[in-house]
Amino acid sequence: MSRQIYMYLYILVNKNNKYYIGITKKSLEDRLKRHNSGDVISTRTHRPWKITYFEEHESYESARKREKQIKSWHGGNALKKLVSSVAGSSNGRTADSGSAYLGSNPSPAALTGTPR
Repeated sequence: MSRQIYMYLYILVNKNNKYYIGITKKSLEDRLKRHNSGDVISTRTHRPWKITYFEEHESYESARKREKQIKSWHGGNALKKLVSSVAGSSNGRTADSGSAYLGSNPSPAALTGTPR
């Protein structure tokens, strides 16, 4: 029985919310390592990257067609909607990670956590 080799379409994101869209037949982990090691010229200056989205395709042609489609969106709302759909959010926001409301103009005591 022969094993189906997939092509992957993947989207990377960095801490500045820059996106990179690519395709590979390598494992996604290996490809990400190459991006983060600086081996890929187009992503070298914006490291580190993380995989935020991927799709499996049965052929190069299918993956390339999808890559062209997504790249034609130019980072607009359609790309953000696609990426946020994986994160479980329809608006692209992430869950609160422990922030506290300090008012519109907090005092120095509020910023340091000391009593007034």
